[in-house]
Amino acid sequence: MPDTFAQPAVPISDYAIIVNPDDNVAVVKNETRSGLVVSLPGDGYVTLTQAVAPGHRFAIADIPAGEFVRQYGQPIGTSLGIPSGEWITHDNMSDDVPVVRDLPENIHNPAPDYFPADQIDTFEGFRRADGRVGTRNFVLIVPTSMCASHEAMQISMMSEFMHYSREKYPNVDGVVAIPHNKGCGCQDGSTLDVMMRTLSNYADHPNVGGVILIDLGCEKTNLSFVEKYLTKREKPIQKPVIKIGIQDVGGTQAAIELGLRSVQEMLPEVNNCVREEFPVSELVLGVKCGSSDGFSGISANPSLGYCSDLLVKSGGTVLLTEVPEMCGAEHILASRAKDSATGRKIYAMVDWYKEYASKFGAVLNQNPSTGNKAGGLLNITIKSLGAIVKAGTTRIEDCVEYAETPKARGINLMQGPGYDQESTPGLVAAGATVVVFTTGNGTTIGNAIAPVIKLASNNRVFEKMSQDLDISAGNVIEGTESIAEVGTRLFEHVRQIASGDIQAKAEILKHREFQFWAEQTVSL
Repeated sequence: MPDTFAQPAVPISDYAIIVNPDDNVAVVKNETRSGLVVSLPGDGYVTLTQAVAPGHRFAIADIPAGEFVRQYGQPIGTSLGIPSGEWITHDNMSDDVPVVRDLPENIHNPAPDYFPADQIDTFEGFRRADGRVGTRNFVLIVPTSMCASHEAMQISMMSEFMHYSREKYPNVDGVVAIPHNKGCGCQDGSTLDVMMRTLSNYADHPNVGGVILIDLGCEKTNLSFVEKYLTKREKPIQKPVIKIGIQDVGGTQAAIELGLRSVQEMLPEVNNCVREEFPVSELVLGVKCGSSDGFSGISANPSLGYCSDLLVKSGGTVLLTEVPEMCGAEHILASRAKDSATGRKIYAMVDWYKEYASKFGAVLNQNPSTGNKAGGLLNITIKSLGAIVKAGTTRIEDCVEYAETPKARGINLMQGPGYDQESTPGLVAAGATVVVFTTGNGTTIGNAIAPVIKLASNNRVFEKMSQDLDISAGNVIEGTESIAEVGTRLFEHVRQIASGDIQAKAEILKHREFQFWAEQTVSL
């Protein structure tokens, strides 16, 4: 190094991370300053031309105009002329990247390398009559429309205050409702099918021990309509079910009083179901991210991916959604498909969503939020490349519609939006019995019937929001823990929460969000 520098170079690892050896950028992890000199692995150095914010990136070599800017070993944009040490922004990088969709006709990825049966971990869960295993045991109040949502919420809240206690019913996790703003006045067709599929799959969910269905009576989606839909499914709900019609019983107060009595009668029966030991292959894990930052794809998401691999290799199921956050990385997912037909399904899923979004004047490159961009996720390609690793490395078994139960174990992709309030309930409706939700800036969302575990991408946010966040992958950024170590620790945390040994922070705070995606057209 020339002796003219006013300060010696420090290892780049003190301030930034080079994610992949093929990258020409580094992601900042600690506060930097203009003129900071960092040494590169092997040989060479970089002088920062300005202070670059954590989560953002700077060039570790000159990137001539027209050449790709690379992170994760993949193009994330095209240089407009970037000198070494310069902060990567939209002033010097366009979002133009190639997506090559070459898919061999004879693609065949092998099945996962499954663990021997005697090496598969176990958890304590609730066996249902249809053979599935739940991680929780709720009494669920299901309004068939917005016209019954008020009553459903009142029944659940008053029941927990008046009739339910963990001391009296140790095997019951609570009395919850899923109020929503849909139902009467909605269009026939796929929109109605999505609503009915979501509500019925919640009622039939393995985390639910008993159900109260409630309608107003005159709405399109009344109890008779719901019963017809459930009959069409050819899958009867094999658990206690009580039906209440608000108009039939005399109005709001009468319906609430009947609901309270019904819950009181149902609780002892639901409490009769007790936890038993099962292999973790019975778990269905939903993987999500929200309020992501520039570290999410480096620490939290790959750690969750390692956890996903452990579950899949144990014979379990993983559900990945947020299709907008597959765009720009769909070719990587398609290359992991079990066969060419599944690869084409992945492309069709993404293309359908692009067309769907265009009907509302939206383009998917606008997906990154203000918080995402502030945290370093400048475009959808960077976000997607970091997001898809939540699903680990094993092959993709199939694609399913929103709230549709997968037919195969292993990794399944579910159609759906990136909007947390709709995509998380969609995962649960598709059968997820536990969800891991990664976050960079911090998020608080939970779910009505499934534990939602929050995995922070960095220790600063984890410490700041420790009452909401369950576990941190920040040590990966700090260099004191590997992705495998955090992923293994997360897997054990999932197992303990699935067993009811501990609660997720969202459960403790009673975050019970529910809404569903009223999309208009079937995509697959």
